[in-house]
Amino acid sequence: MNFNRDGWDTKSFKSMDPKSKKRMMRLVAAAVIIIIAIVLISSSYYMVSDKQQAVLTTFGKYTGTPIDAGLHFKIPFVQQAYLVDVNVSLKQAIGYNLETGYSIPSESKMITGDFNIVNVDFYVEYRISDPYKYLFASKEPDVILKNITQSRIRDIISSYKVDEILTTGKAEIQGKIKDLIVNELDIYNIGLELYDIKIQDAEPPTPEVIAAFKDVETAKQYRQTMRNQAEAYKNENIPKAQAEADKLLQNAEFLKQDRINESFMLVAMFNAMYEQYAANPNIHKQRMYYEMIENVLPGIRVYINAGSNNDDISMILPLDDFIGADIPERSGN
Repeated sequence: MNFNRDGWDTKSFKSMDPKSKKRMMRLVAAAVIIIIAIVLISSSYYMVSDKQQAVLTTFGKYTGTPIDAGLHFKIPFVQQAYLVDVNVSLKQAIGYNLETGYSIPSESKMITGDFNIVNVDFYVEYRISDPYKYLFASKEPDVILKNITQSRIRDIISSYKVDEILTTGKAEIQGKIKDLIVNELDIYNIGLELYDIKIQDAEPPTPEVIAAFKDVETAKQYRQTMRNQAEAYKNENIPKAQAEADKLLQNAEFLKQDRINESFMLVAMFNAMYEQYAANPNIHKQRMYYEMIENVLPGIRVYINAGSNNDDISMILPLDDFIGADIPERSGN
C-alpha cells in the first residue's frame, strides 16, 4: 500500500470504484460537518456561576453590561465571554509570602518617623467591583493595587514613632492607610474595592530590641492587670462602705428622734407635775422633804407627831407594811 503525506492510501483510493469513492467522500463530509457542528454548539453558550460575572465582547469590543449567573448564549467565533470572580474575597500579603509565610524583607523593612527601622507585615482583603474595568481599564490591576498599598504604607509608617507602630498605634495606622488606598482606587478606577487592611505583624529588626519591647509590653499588661484588680476592689468595697454609712446615718437618726421624743415626754411630765404643785404647793413641799430624807438617810424610820403634847393621835410616814412589822410602843410622855 502506498500512503501520501496525509496518511491516505492513494493507490487504494484510486483503484476504488466510483460508488465507493462517492460513499467515502460522503462519510468524510459528514464527519467534518459533525465536528464543525460540535465546535459551533460548544462555543455558542457559556455558564456563569453564582460567584462570577461575565463580560461579553463582539469582535473584541465590549458590548454589554456584566452578565449574572446562569446559562447564556453567544455567537461562536464572533463573541467572547470573560468570566470574572466578583463575589470572592481576594487576598494580598505585604511583607511576606501568603502561601509559604516566609518574610520578604524588601517589602516589610521600613523607616519610622523617629528614624528607626521596623519590620511590618500587612494583610489586604479586596474584591472585584467592576469586571469590565478590571479586565480592560488597566493592565494587571492586582499589581497596581499592591503598588498603591506599599506606597501608602510607607507614607504612613514614616510619620509614626516606632513605639506607636509596635504597640498602641496599630488601629490608627490601619485606618489611615485604608482611607488613602480607597481614595486612590477611586481615582485610578480599575474595578477593585478594598475591604480591609491589617497589620499582620510588627517587630524591630534585631533580637535585642525585640526583647526590650516585649519587656515593655509585659510591664504594660501588668499595669493594666493591677488597674483592673484595683477597679474590681473599688467596685466591691464602695457599696459595702456606702451601706455601712447608710446604716450609721439611720441609727443616728433613730437615736436623735428617740432623744427628741424622750425630751418631749420629760417636758410633759414636768409640766404635769408643776400643775399639781401649783394647785397644792405646801403638800408637795412636805412630800418632797420626806422623799429627800428617805434618799439621804435610807432605812431610817420616821415618826411624825401630828398632835399636841398630851394627844394620843400620831401619823407615821412612810407607812410600813403592818403585817409582821415591829412597831414600838409609844411612851407616856
